[in-house]
Amino acid sequence: MASDYKPREIEAKWQRRWAEAHLFDVPDRSEKPKFYYLDMFAYPSGDLHWGHVRNYTVGDVVARYHVMRGEHVLHPTGFDAFGLNAENAAIKRGIHPAAWTEGNVAQMERQLHRLGFSFDWSREINTSKPDYHKWTQWLFLQLFKGGLAFRKQAPVNWCPSCATALANEQVIGGRCERCETLVEQKEMEQWFFRTTDYAERLLEGHAKIDWPEDVKLMQRNWIGRSEGVEFEMAVADSEYRVRVYTTRPDTTFGITYVVLAPEHPLVDAITAPEQRAEMQAYREQARSKGELERIAETTKDGVFTGSYALNPLTGERVPIWIAEYVLMGYGTGAIMAVPAHDQRDFEFARRYGLPIRVVIQPEGHPLDPATMTEAYVDPGVQANSGRFDGLPSDRAWQAISDEMEARGIGRRTVNYRLRDWLISRQRYWGAPIPIIYCERCGTVPVPDENLPVVLPPDAPFTGKGGSPLEAVPEFVETTCPKCGGRARREVDTMDTFVCSSWYFLRYTSPHDAQRAFDPEKVRYWLPVDLYIGGREHATMHLIYARFFCMALHDLGLLEFDEPFTRLFNHGLITLGGKKMSKTRGNIEAPDGVCDRFGADTARLFILFMAPPGEPAEWSEAGVEGIYRFLGRAWRVVTGALPAFDARWAEAVKSEDLSSAATALRRKTHQTIARVTGDIERMHHNTAISALMELVNEMADFEPASAGDRAALSEAMAMLSMLLSPFAPHLADELAERLGLLGDRVSLFNVAWPEADPRVAAEEEITLVVQVNGKVRDRLTVAAGTPDAELERLALAARRVQPHLQGKAVRKVVVVANKLVNIVVG
Repeated sequence: MASDYKPREIEAKWQRRWAEAHLFDVPDRSEKPKFYYLDMFAYPSGDLHWGHVRNYTVGDVVARYHVMRGEHVLHPTGFDAFGLNAENAAIKRGIHPAAWTEGNVAQMERQLHRLGFSFDWSREINTSKPDYHKWTQWLFLQLFKGGLAFRKQAPVNWCPSCATALANEQVIGGRCERCETLVEQKEMEQWFFRTTDYAERLLEGHAKIDWPEDVKLMQRNWIGRSEGVEFEMAVADSEYRVRVYTTRPDTTFGITYVVLAPEHPLVDAITAPEQRAEMQAYREQARSKGELERIAETTKDGVFTGSYALNPLTGERVPIWIAEYVLMGYGTGAIMAVPAHDQRDFEFARRYGLPIRVVIQPEGHPLDPATMTEAYVDPGVQANSGRFDGLPSDRAWQAISDEMEARGIGRRTVNYRLRDWLISRQRYWGAPIPIIYCERCGTVPVPDENLPVVLPPDAPFTGKGGSPLEAVPEFVETTCPKCGGRARREVDTMDTFVCSSWYFLRYTSPHDAQRAFDPEKVRYWLPVDLYIGGREHATMHLIYARFFCMALHDLGLLEFDEPFTRLFNHGLITLGGKKMSKTRGNIEAPDGVCDRFGADTARLFILFMAPPGEPAEWSEAGVEGIYRFLGRAWRVVTGALPAFDARWAEAVKSEDLSSAATALRRKTHQTIARVTGDIERMHHNTAISALMELVNEMADFEPASAGDRAALSEAMAMLSMLLSPFAPHLADELAERLGLLGDRVSLFNVAWPEADPRVAAEEEITLVVQVNGKVRDRLTVAAGTPDAELERLALAARRVQPHLQGKAVRKVVVVANKLVNIVVG
């Protein structure tokens, strides 16, 4: 008789055994092929959510499968533990961020262990610990010495709620991506990484990596490469000149006004006295908005400066405006406006009654500016363009660019939307920037032997503005490493994304006290073979990590410049059609499912909901269905234990098999093939469906002979092995009861089964017969029947014959083992 399925007892037993055996600890080297699998590590928020569970369960299936395939797999984990979230949560609760973070890490460690993930916990890292952020600081200094880290006065995105500067990538729709507060612009002295130096390489590197096309497209759009012409326009009646950048030199004859960014340095100089008050008010309004909010504004407004510029090709005077939709950080901060051929300019011109001049006409459909309802942005033929009239616009693009260069008016150039990475944060809970300021020596890096610069434990972290470190004299006041004189420390901390931009390197030698990473171990393990995480990181972490590797490669610290060979994005988990999140209050805790149904149920449920790359809707009924399936698998195997033949591998070949036993063997080997292929394709939901079908067939099978028992025994053994990556606790318990483990601790160390294609082959197939694409008959034939015989049988089929009478057979198309299509005419 089968005993009851008791997942909590089974799971506690096997987690204890795995831990005692250090089953998942990975040696630094092996003769086996290496496979570095990595999940995006967790931010210690306090509790796992289903997004975490999906990410790590998908990865655990992959890691376990590759181990069983005979590969040397590195599967580490850790915590991205610095950042605003921890500091703000600690402030709210009146506790220290370190205490808050440590408590959350301990809670999430417990939950991750409970789910049975095969992490090498001996390599665990925590970015907030001094033994990690020492090396974050050291890497900052390498970039600083290499000219890639620098400080400058710049307008920054300021979140008044978080009281810190934000990178452009952390501003969504003009709001802080963390707290959704409206972001302001603020002039500050800040630290940056020179990501703009790598814009082209970040684009070129896409050819070397196997990443989803949508992620590459998001990065291409964020980097925003454009080719165009940069030229100067004289400001009428003055010595000033406005430098503009355009991607549409073919429309230069259509300029009817010029627009400067409100921050442009010429604005004060060229604004007429009567316009000055309006201009100042407008600039204040623009200053309160972030770049992304300004780009997203649907209403385009601005202010006339009172001055005019001269079109360099025609000499025509055109008014100069300022407007929010032009950004100082892109191009030159000034644009030529051609409302007939740019939608933003068109809307602006319509609003303020500015002229619209058509200089590119669609062939056969001439445009009248008075009746246009939108800008014409497609190719066409030049008009109102002097000697270039009649040229196709693509040829005019080149010809007008040539003209500007020949006359010394302008030059071809490439621009990027990508900005340098702002890393300064005016908060406490982050890696201190290892810089000292001395009145005599200037900006001085902290010497390597003085790292790490550690956070003072008693800073008053209130979150009300300014760095909390400023209020700790013992931290701020120091001596200059060069001259020994009085000096002060930098009080900004680094953006937490700096810590996560290199963590995959640290996993190879996490306890090395002498260097950030061991070059030999990095050479062995890196690049990461497969990286899994959400696509929401496309324009932040995934760009930053790529930049870091390229920079460290150029500094001679790495031999490769792309960190992640292959990337897979898992889909979101939704509840009621909305993404699960604490802020929405629609979180279903994984702990509750584990308490009621077990960790294996939680794992299979999250995999079965949908293919891993697609969104999935959380459902209580789905959890219960998976629990019933695992209970049935348990009962089928344990109930058949008296019939189990430990010699099944020999017995299935030597015993006479009934037709039912042959069918069960066929299903078993088809399931091996399906599950193997589905894991390779990351189709875990269909792999589980295949296991469900096998269990159903086993449940209906009643062994009546030695051959039957051998076939059922093979199915029992294969089911436990195939379940191992998905439900490892149940799989190991079944394997132990079947005697499959021998002297091994777990199926984790057992070779993945191989399907025998001869056993898996169908004995008979149903052949569809079509005439001119329409189904006319179905024939039952032996699997593997030659194409010529299939053609003969199709032409002779009783229901096909009436459709061939009086017609010539022009072609017969045979798709082996599937269909025959007869083309007649």
